[in-house]
Order: sequence, then C-alpha cells, then structure tokens
Amino acid sequence: MTEETPGTGENAERPDVPSGATDDAAPKSAEPSAQEGQADPAGDASKASAQDVGATAQLDQARAALSERTADLQRLQAEYQNYRRRVERDRTTVKEIAVANLLSELLPVLDDVGRAREHGELVGGFKSVAESLETVVAKLGLQQFGKEGEPFDPTIHEALMHSYAPDVTETTCVAILQPGYRIGERTIRPARVAVAEPQPGAQSGTSGTAESADAPEAEAEKESGGPDEG
Repeated sequence: MTEETPGTGENAERPDVPSGATDDAAPKSAEPSAQEGQADPAGDASKASAQDVGATAQLDQARAALSERTADLQRLQAEYQNYRRRVERDRTTVKEIAVANLLSELLPVLDDVGRAREHGELVGGFKSVAESLETVVAKLGLQQFGKEGEPFDPTIHEALMHSYAPDVTETTCVAILQPGYRIGERTIRPARVAVAEPQPGAQSGTSGTAESADAPEAEAEKESGGPDEG
C-alpha cells in the first residue's frame, strides 16, 4: 500500500499566500497614476495662462471696436448737428426772400398811400385800409428810411437830382423823392433822393477873403518896420 506524501496530491491544499504579497504589488502598479496626477497641475496652469492671453486679446479687440464705433457715432452726431443748422439757415433765408418778394410788389401801393397822405387825400375808409396795410407790412419787418438833411450814402441812396448849395459841407440829401425800404439788413429799394454838394471854390473864396483882410495889417507892419519887440 502506497503512502501519499502530504501536499502532493490533487486534493492537497495550496499553501496560504501571505496577504502582504498582494498588498505590496498593488502600490507598484499604482505608482504611474500618482506620477500622472503630479504632472496635471502644470498642464492646467499652462492651459489657464493660454486662456487668459486669449481673453485679453479678445478684450483688446472689443475695446478697439468700441472706440471705433464711438468715434463713428460722434462724427455722425456732429454731421447731423451741422445739417440741422444748415437746414435752419436755409429755411430762414428762403423765408426772408419770399417775404421780400411779396413786399416788393406792395411798394407801389405804399408809394400811392404816401402821396395821398401828403396831399391830404387819406381820409375815410381809404385811410383805414391804408393804415391796416402799413401795420401788416410793419409786422413783416418792413422799415422805411430816407430823411432830408442826412449825408448821401450810395449804398442806400439813389441820386436822381444833383445841385450845389452854399450851406452844405458834404454831399447831402436835400429832398426825398421816394423813400427807401429794408427788411432787417436787406435793402429792398434804395431811397431815391435829390442831393446837393458844396459850391466849387466856396472854401477857396473864403480863404481868399481872409487873406485880403489880413493884407492891410501886413502892409502897416512893413511901413512901421515890423512889430514892436518887447
């Protein structure tokens, strides 16, 4: 009868493996993952810095675009303000021209009213109509100018008659044949006047008279030997 050696048969129990052996193998296999975990913070930092650089570049681009759009808006606003002022100025000019054209057509009527007033014919209902017309044209800005005795100004006067007068020292309006009219600074019609100038030689004649009056005194001084010295 054959004796079986313990531990050599099929039913022999396997020797117990120390639990520390498996525990020692596990950390060895886990070492690479620990090393990878230590390398991740550096990569995250580089990625974060790259993202910051990109965000800064985008912010700079946005600021540049905002500055450009702001400049465009300011330029458009300035152009709009200039356009409004130009339109207002043109509108005022067109209005003044239209009013001036209308009043120019009424000047002959105003001349007739003035002549009727000078001859005492402005009475009754005609007087009321004439006064109403003068009130309306005054509200529209029509002003009458031209007076006797004022110096002649070729920019606002039109000389229709010319004469000489001894009592004037410069070219003077001595008669108003037709009054002038203006709206503001715009002259619609110059005043048509008769002018008078100083007589030629009037000043020279005056100086000659003074010299002749002084002549006897000069002759007397010559005869007496000159003025007394004292």
